[in-house]
Amino acid sequence: MDKVPLQPSERIDDLLTNDIQIIQSDEVFSFSMDAVLLGRFSYVPLSAKGRIVDLCTGNGVIPLLLSTRTKASIVGVEIQERLADMAKRNVQLNQLDTQIQMIHGDLKEVHKQLGQGTFDLVTVNPPYLPVPNGEQNMNEHFAAARHEVFCTLEDVVRTSSRLVRSGGKVAMVHRPHRLVDIMCTLRAYKLEPKRIRFVHPRAGEEANMVLIEALKDGKPEIRTLPPLIVYKNATDYCDELMEIYYGKRNALLSSSEG
Repeated sequence: MDKVPLQPSERIDDLLTNDIQIIQSDEVFSFSMDAVLLGRFSYVPLSAKGRIVDLCTGNGVIPLLLSTRTKASIVGVEIQERLADMAKRNVQLNQLDTQIQMIHGDLKEVHKQLGQGTFDLVTVNPPYLPVPNGEQNMNEHFAAARHEVFCTLEDVVRTSSRLVRSGGKVAMVHRPHRLVDIMCTLRAYKLEPKRIRFVHPRAGEEANMVLIEALKDGKPEIRTLPPLIVYKNATDYCDELMEIYYGKRNALLSSSEG
């Protein structure tokens, strides 16, 4: 690993397996299981000729995870300067400069820089909630991660559709209560939902996450994958997640695996 400068509040954590490390800080929104699941859910182009872009990349966790599954080039886009700087240093820390590029910019305008229809895969872990009314005292980084401060769901889908090639894929993690909005918006921008998987904290509990993959210019047909039940008891992750976190597999179950 390269030595990189750290801010006073920052630390370096291990990121799953593959000897990947990540700079984090309690002053900004750290990555969570949402990002890990998305990074392992997406079908990725494997060859070095493939191109992937991750929107709302934060400190770059999803590009780091994807780099363990593919040799494709990866671009991360982040509007918050502090997080974009962390993402760039995370690339340097893991010596991935030849594979991953980080861009500090607004995703609504990034197609002007990256081109339209040039990516095989777009991934995005967007803010989940509309901006609430009234005065907000929340940390600005937490607010932007949770609420649509800098981009709406439609902004995210519009940009994803612009960036991905026809026949390419867009993968997103979101909240189930926004599912109708997500499906309608994807279709409005010629992104046909093809795979969906609900994530439940425990058996018998409602889903609190949903993973969706859409195909640009695809025909209508969706496959609902088996639900992912995170905890098999009060405290222990299910076997599938344990294998993800400790290196026995680098992707979530596909529909063919059941």
